[in-house]
Amino acid sequence: MLRRRSSLLIRPSLDDETLHEILTDLRPAGQLHGLGAGRSRPLWQPVADLLHTTGRDWDRRAHRLSVLASRLPAAVAERWIADRPDDGDALALHAFTLAGRGPAAGAERACLRAARVCPDDPAPWLALLALRYACGAPVRDAVAVWTEAVTRAPWHRGAYHGMLRHLSPRGHGAVPDMLDFARHSAARAPYGSPLALLPVAARVELLAHRERHTPLGAGGLWNEPRAAQEIDAALDGWFRTAAAPHAEALADLNILAFALVRAHRPEDAGPVFERIGRHMTPHPWNMLPDPRRTFLYWRDRLVGRRRG
Repeated sequence: MLRRRSSLLIRPSLDDETLHEILTDLRPAGQLHGLGAGRSRPLWQPVADLLHTTGRDWDRRAHRLSVLASRLPAAVAERWIADRPDDGDALALHAFTLAGRGPAAGAERACLRAARVCPDDPAPWLALLALRYACGAPVRDAVAVWTEAVTRAPWHRGAYHGMLRHLSPRGHGAVPDMLDFARHSAARAPYGSPLALLPVAARVELLAHRERHTPLGAGGLWNEPRAAQEIDAALDGWFRTAAAPHAEALADLNILAFALVRAHRPEDAGPVFERIGRHMTPHPWNMLPDPRRTFLYWRDRLVGRRRG
């Protein structure tokens, strides 16, 4: 059992191996001693190279910035800013780093400064959206920030999920607003967009909210006719299309697999688990008493059935 559990890859970088290698390289304390003093390159240089090669792939750029900001010591961004005060990538990383600390002094200023230096980039606005969430800002304030992000990248997966989190009853919104936003966004999104999954993600949020208040009555969410329609739309409008994988595809696959298990649709869940492989994400499985055991049970059972 220990070996089976250790076979899972639960990591914020998901399947981004380049990002994972940089996090691994910069994580050891010995390499951070003196902020890289004595190294042939500045400590922040691998991060700068990564973001430079990411270019205008706004989806992957925002994912990488968010993960880097949450996993690297703040000193990396601070030293980069000190060395290159007008570097747009440094400013964007600094904005995400400060926003991740919540309502810290200067966090909003850092986001807006990055937005001015990188006017085409939605990432600083996504950092500000996360900050608005952490500060408990009213929904109207979050909508204004979200609008800035999607003006720059109309179907940005991270922007829509960030707004969904704000509209969730577990955040600062209400159930009708969250469901309307998810359904309207999915209906407007291009064919093959991961936003086809947004109503399913909203239903997972609703499940978490209801289980907090009425634990015995929340399971019926997946037996509703509309739930089946939303899952079918996610399967046909995203999973079964030839769309290229996006940066957080594995996070979406885990949401979809979770929904299919809860809706008692093992035949549809099997291909989803096969695509997931070893990459379990904490959400939404952490809503269950033993997330790893449950994930492994269904994955091994359903993938084994397909291969058998």
